[in-house]
Amino acid sequence: MRLHEAVVLVERQHALIEELRSSAPRHLSAARLAQRTGTSVRTVARDIARLCAAGVPIDVRHGPGGGYRIDARTALPPITLTPGEAAALISSLVAVGPYVSTAAMSSLDKLLSALTNVPEPGQHVPESP
Repeated sequence: MRLHEAVVLVERQHALIEELRSSAPRHLSAARLAQRTGTSVRTVARDIARLCAAGVPIDVRHGPGGGYRIDARTALPPITLTPGEAAALISSLVAVGPYVSTAAMSSLDKLLSALTNVPEPGQHVPESP
């Protein structure tokens, strides 16, 4: 896959996740998601399958009244990343161009800040796993 194709895929999958989050807890049909993201039903199905395979918690309901739904938490619990894990995320964001999404830019800023901020004397720093 070429880089520009990967960027399109990342943007499209991000758009799907955001559409599902904004409609939660309701299920959205593939046709509705395709309309909202400017793609086809087949593309939505393939992208949702990729996201599910990666572990994204998307509930898939087949049949009439079915569709897709995601757990739309408003906040996530704190997580601890090793500097290597943070660097992997940073390089991934930079590779696909974080400048296309406000959420991507915000997460890049947070990761960079966490890597470059030096804790104050006496400030507790969680141990890396």
